Amino acid sequence: MKQCRGKNLFFTTDCDILGTADIIFVSVNTPTKMYGVGKGRAADLKYIESCARTIAEKCTNGHTIVIEKSTVPVRCSAAIRKILNSYPKPNRSFSILSNPEFLAEGTAIKDLFNPDRVLIGSEQDELGLKSCETVVSLYANWVPRERILTTNLWSSELSKLAANAMLAQRISSVNSLSAVCEATGANVDEVSRAVGADSRLGSKFLKASVGFGGSCFQKDVLNLVYLCESLNLPEVAEYWHQVIKMNDWQRQRFTEKMIKTMFDTVSGKNIALLGFAFKKDTGDTRESSTITIAAQLLEEGAVLKIYDPKVTLAQMKLDLDMACSERTRALIEKNVVYCKSAFEACDGAHAFAVLTEWDEFVSLDYKAIYDKMQKPAFAFDGRLILNNKKLADIGFDVYTIGHSHLKATAKESEFFFNQATA
Repeated sequence: MKQCRGKNLFFTTDCDILGTADIIFVSVNTPTKMYGVGKGRAADLKYIESCARTIAEKCTNGHTIVIEKSTVPVRCSAAIRKILNSYPKPNRSFSILSNPEFLAEGTAIKDLFNPDRVLIGSEQDELGLKSCETVVSLYANWVPRERILTTNLWSSELSKLAANAMLAQRISSVNSLSAVCEATGANVDEVSRAVGADSRLGSKFLKASVGFGGSCFQKDVLNLVYLCESLNLPEVAEYWHQVIKMNDWQRQRFTEKMIKTMFDTVSGKNIALLGFAFKKDTGDTRESSTITIAAQLLEEGAVLKIYDPKVTLAQMKLDLDMACSERTRALIEKNVVYCKSAFEACDGAHAFAVLTEWDEFVSLDYKAIYDKMQKPAFAFDGRLILNNKKLADIGFDVYTIGHSHLKATAKESEFFFNQATA
């Protein structure tokens, strides 16, 4: 951006410049509606509509290609078309295209330069197909032509929702199996490796965890659920809704395991939460599993010591305030401590839980951390990134999703017993 800015890259808040554009990408937020019809499931399209009205007002002459870059419900382009046509001008025309992004947070630039595919959907008339080829030529400057897929508008809009729903489904599927592994003594990592070796399935998105988060998966799955309900397909809607239910249950199950392992109570106990972002290498906390788990632990009276290398104190407070009940909200200032390092968070804690897969958590000096914690010391690995055998050898009582519960070694257990009887 630094290389291009001021040359062929410019930023402005002047909407009049839209009138000179050949191509306009509409790239605004489409959050889940929090009120009214479709609350909690449908996409809120007020920003899309606002953009469409501005484009209609400012583009008064010539042909303009309008591209949906935002994730939108199927047939959203029809609403955009209706708005654009409601501002009639004799010497102008529009083509509406869908070009959803498939970037992942933390690797977005890499994904942009080397995408699995670029998807472009267009109206299937002569003007629409010609406009589609224009956009294809843009991407063809760096993307191999065989990776550029062209479809009709509806297929492109649905493909974005379908891709995220199926990725979320894989995560919920392996998380459901993690519960079976814990109950039977199987190892979820070994099961995932065996399943992922099947060429028909592949190994991606088969990592068990405390659940998926971020701005896309839950929002897009719920959007698909709402779409199916609107189309009078209740069985299909319930099928996809189960993906969300499984994700919520996995978080609840992790919290309950923490409470049960710590003698059925966490009231007044210091618990270190390592990681607040929904994934490593990003400061994004949207739908983060940590928020849900923290709210549930606060409900039980726990004292939380939270550390994340990227998330700001203000963002943590905002997220917890929105997630907690009115009763629990009053405990945030009293029972939540925001720490500047993992070591500070664990100092004096009864337990720590890894909830974001930050690389630094893999290489922490857990012996030094153990020495500073209350005994018995509990370790909960919600991202499957720690060596649970080494933690148990140090003296931790270890719970890892999808693995057998590892208690402290016999030597450490004997130490605790001798200390107690003394």
